Amino acid sequence: MGTTYDVTVTNSPDGIRRSDLESTIDAALADINRHLSTYDPSSEISRFNLNPSTDWIPVSAVLLDAVMQSAQVSLATDGAFDITVGPIVKAWGFGSAADVAAEPPDNEQIERLRAAVGHDKLEVRIDPPALRKIVPAVQIDVDGIAPGIAVDRIAERFEALGIRDYLVELGGEVRARGLSPSGRGWRVAVEAPVAGERRPFALLELDGFAVSTSGDYRDYRETAGRRVSHTIDPRTAAPVTHRLTSVTVVHASAAMADAYSTALMVLGPDEGMAAARRLGLAALFIERPQGEGPFIESQTPGFARFRRPLL
Repeated sequence: MGTTYDVTVTNSPDGIRRSDLESTIDAALADINRHLSTYDPSSEISRFNLNPSTDWIPVSAVLLDAVMQSAQVSLATDGAFDITVGPIVKAWGFGSAADVAAEPPDNEQIERLRAAVGHDKLEVRIDPPALRKIVPAVQIDVDGIAPGIAVDRIAERFEALGIRDYLVELGGEVRARGLSPSGRGWRVAVEAPVAGERRPFALLELDGFAVSTSGDYRDYRETAGRRVSHTIDPRTAAPVTHRLTSVTVVHASAAMADAYSTALMVLGPDEGMAAARRLGLAALFIERPQGEGPFIESQTPGFARFRRPLL
């Protein structure tokens, strides 16, 4: 998936060795990569994208699950999260296969790409598992949820082994349960949204929950003196222009935290907050000030449950 991971296990049942944990992690990640990695041209998702058929294409349970979880967030946020938006993201110069030196797309190019973009252009069949493209050019990219899925898979395998004290982090997605090595709950910092700087903005304590942050303060382009966000709104096919700079979501599922943080980042401070409250999400929104001054923060009632004083 083009990223790193870090796993800490504080206590494990008798008979489970470090090598067993490493094998468990490796097996989970290899399985996710084999099905969902857009970095691997031989992965299932890469082969699906190259297939121009509009017939039902049999898929694995792993890919089907990723698509269905993505569809759940797409429907809940009126299309703010969309796994078919990859070609437009690439056209704006972002993503693993983008040409960062390319000029921004013109209206004609955008309209041509939009013909194959939209979560309604992909149909799902549960039994037997299959996907169907409404138009041959449809491509899917689950990079906005796959890291969270990988974290959930590792955590689920740990739970099956009887492991109850762990933290799993992959690509910035974190899920934790039980006690940390210090003997207290896991403390996870929300980073201040400042490019080129790493300092905590807020502190969370997690036990049986996951956290994900989406932001625009690292991945952006300067075009004609204008800052262009890597966050592309699938509904407009253009980078977002609001002042929201990061969104953090706490959820029982790392995959859902991953996808919802992206969707709320697309929606912006007002529409995003309204959606978060409607969906009962624990979310923190951080906005850039209009001029000089501190960041502007707002949070849903559920987020306060996880927040701890920043010492």
